[in-house]
Order: sequence, then C-alpha cells, then structure tokens
Amino acid sequence: MPTSRTTRDRRKSSSGRRTVPRPTAPPKPTPEARRFWRLPEHELDELVALARQVDRVELKLTVPHQAHDAACAALGVQFRHAPKHQVYYFDSPDRLLQRHGVIIRARGRRDQPDDAVVKLRPAVPAEISPSMRASKRFTVEVDGMPGSYVCSAALKTHLGSSDLDRVVRHGHSPRRLLSATQLRLVGARLSAADVDLADLRGLRAIGPVSVRRRTLRPDGCDVPFLAECWTYPDDTRLIELSTRCRPADVLSAAARTATVLTAHGIDLTGPQQTKTIATYQYFDPSATVP
Repeated sequence: MPTSRTTRDRRKSSSGRRTVPRPTAPPKPTPEARRFWRLPEHELDELVALARQVDRVELKLTVPHQAHDAACAALGVQFRHAPKHQVYYFDSPDRLLQRHGVIIRARGRRDQPDDAVVKLRPAVPAEISPSMRASKRFTVEVDGMPGSYVCSAALKTHLGSSDLDRVVRHGHSPRRLLSATQLRLVGARLSAADVDLADLRGLRAIGPVSVRRRTLRPDGCDVPFLAECWTYPDDTRLIELSTRCRPADVLSAAARTATVLTAHGIDLTGPQQTKTIATYQYFDPSATVP
C-alpha cells in the first residue's frame, strides 16, 4: 500500500535524519483587511513582519467630528455617565521630547490609581533590552489606524493620590512622576541623540483633557471595543474607537473591525489623527507635530 507523505516524513525523523519544515507563506490580506489598513501591498507585508516582533496590536479609528452623534447612536454608546479622568502630557516649550520620539503622559482617575506612562514612538523592538521586555509594566505594540501604523514601547507606573496634583497645581517637577526605570528609559533615548537628561528641567504640562471611556461589544462582533471621548477646554471632542488583537491576527482583526464598523455605518476613510498629536496641536496650534 502506498505510504502517505506524513508517514514517510515520520520515518525519516525516527531514523535520525533531520527534516526541515517548509517555510510558512505570509498571510494574504483580504479585501476587508485592505479596507481598514488602506496601505500598499509592500507596506502590509512590512506590517505583518513587524507585528511578529511585538506583544500586541491595537487598531484605532478616529470618528469624523460630524459623525460623532450618529456613530454613538449606532454603537449604543453614551459617555455622559462614564467615569471621567484627566489627561496631561509633559514636554518642554520647544517640544524636546516629541522631537526625539518620547511621550510622557499622566492620568488622574477617580475610580483607579493615577498613573504615568513613558512611550517611545517610534520604537525598534530589536533595540529593546530583554530585561526591559521582561517587565510586566512594559509593552511593545503596533498602533495602527487606516493609512498608517507605528511601533511604540510603553512603560507605566502607578502614582500616589496627590502626586499629579502637586505637579500640575503646585509647580513640582514632572520628573517626580516618573520611576527610576522610566527616567533611565527617557535618558537612554535622549542620550542616543546627544541630549542630556538635565535638559528636562523645563518640562511643562500640556492639558488637561477630560476623558470618558466605554467598553462595548458591537452587534456581530465577539471581541470588545473601547470607545473614548476626549473633551478639550472649549468642548471640542475627539472620539476614538479601538480594539486589541494578537500580533498573528493583525490582518484578520483588521478585516473584522472593518466589517463590524462599516455595518454600523461608520466611515473608515475619514482623516485620522492620534490623540497625542491632537492634544499637542490643540494647546499649541503653532507647534509642528509630525
């Protein structure tokens, strides 16, 4: 009786001959995945390769301003009674941190401890030390939205109940919000650009922005989405929808996201902007933020 390929391969292995597995072809994006990413084919290939090096992927969509009410109604989202917290960014007047790919953000929250995060954006996974990646508070991820994506690395720390208030209301140095490990992370990034950590003495707060969040599970979707409403001092709003996925699902999750949001009448082709850039530009319209 003819021997199957599987059996022949098994016999070779048992006889001591090493078998070489065939390389797995990279997944091909479906039309729905392309509809979300809106990227050329070679950039999608680069995205898939990058995703293999990170801990998770976060897919984001900024809802066009004129569609806020319709999107919230379609998704059944109401922010009015959602817990509210205050968000601040910190940078020098000449945007020293932003120019070198460093983001410092702090959140004052009512229902949970305040926190501070240092983000490196963009980040190169291969350049991050194994000891840093082993930390439970350190995450390397791909942040993606229609038309663009970037790899970022983030290290978070919890704050005391009055730490943030001392900085934004009483003039204490924002450096006091950061742990020693976070300061080393910032210092390493700046020193690579020949910038001294001492130059951070002039950091100032950018904010506050009032933020409300709701977790939702749209009809036809088996994974949760996060809806965030960022309200600026003049009542201008930014609404972002996001969902997370495993790196291996970067294409299938994008396809699912496009299908679900489109089914709820949400436009995927509107202008996209990160919350960080929107906040920087709101508080300093003359600043150039790439």
